[in-house]
Amino acid sequence: MARKPKRDLTVEEQLARGPMDLPFLMLVMILLGIGLIMMFSASYATAYYDSKVADPLYYIKRQAMFAVVGVAVMYVVSKINYQTFRWMSVPALIFSIILLLLVFTPLGRSHNGARRWLYLGVEFQPSEIAKIAVILFFAARLCKRDSRKPLRYKNRTFTGRMLNRLERIGFLELVPYIAVLGTVLLLVLLERHMSGTILVMVGAAAVLFAAGINIWWFIGGGAAVGSLLAFIMLATPYMNARIDLWLDPWGQRQGNGYQTVQSLLAMGSGGLLGLGLGNSKQKMLYLPEPENDFVFPIVVEELGYIGGAVVIILFALLILRGYWLALHARDKFGALTIVGIITLFATQVFLNIAVVTNLIPNTGISLPFFSYGGTALLIQLGEMGMILSISRQIPAPKHD
Repeated sequence: MARKPKRDLTVEEQLARGPMDLPFLMLVMILLGIGLIMMFSASYATAYYDSKVADPLYYIKRQAMFAVVGVAVMYVVSKINYQTFRWMSVPALIFSIILLLLVFTPLGRSHNGARRWLYLGVEFQPSEIAKIAVILFFAARLCKRDSRKPLRYKNRTFTGRMLNRLERIGFLELVPYIAVLGTVLLLVLLERHMSGTILVMVGAAAVLFAAGINIWWFIGGGAAVGSLLAFIMLATPYMNARIDLWLDPWGQRQGNGYQTVQSLLAMGSGGLLGLGLGNSKQKMLYLPEPENDFVFPIVVEELGYIGGAVVIILFALLILRGYWLALHARDKFGALTIVGIITLFATQVFLNIAVVTNLIPNTGISLPFFSYGGTALLIQLGEMGMILSISRQIPAPKHD
């Protein structure tokens, strides 16, 4: 079909055809390129010595294929008028909850004692979709918050007076968000996916905070959630073992602490400038899963502390540029969507690096653009496409 001349386009169509933010796009592509190189370097020994694979190119071929498809998805999503995501938010949320429920059916898959994967032709974690679905739903509702009229109840009854009091302190406004978030968190928690639970909460909290919800609700809610998580960790033998391991990995260096110890040795042996690209020793079957959650230690071992710092700086620049786009977004929905996605992305980067350096207990969080995982990479690039779509409609700066 022929492309319509610009003069025949509606205002909405013209806005959606604006230029995407090139600095943000370049940072995404640079990180994706470095991530593919480092994932290949970290994975080829594992793939070569794996009797089921026996192909050193196994992981990189699959990841590169998903990267190409992901970049195409990012471009297509960036061309969509982002107002479309607003009406898609409810179907996306319902769809993600259905997928989370399907994990507990025969379609679900278990790995390492946790049932959090779903097999529908390809294996993926529905929690990845739930994260962005919750962000879109919250952003779509909260962007209309300023036009919301306070609810009024009759003061002649005790119930009415109580409801009016709850309305004044903002509790009734939070009820639908608490219900939605509680449902998703319960399903993710039942999958024994603590890291997924934390990330869903972080994305939702970021959108609520940016929308102007009273800070006291975050203080009270944070204290309640923190107490609940602490109770779960202390009362669950699985989480208890992880905390003990975090406190003294060297005491279990031949057992459960082996991966953490090898991660620290990898980064320590890299020195300032590293051993050189492809020259890691720890990836030669010493460090488990170097292509997945523990790819960053290989980056530091081969590229040194300087190389690791450069990667962290690139992530920081991407995150800061994302927040800049949120500040300049055309409307509140666009701003809230970017804040949710970028905060989720930043948290994932921080938690992954914190885990491999043993700053926090192992949570099983991958490093965006670097860790092996095709569907996760597709979703991440799709999220970047949403941000680029919003960037297309940022008003041009005014000149005097």
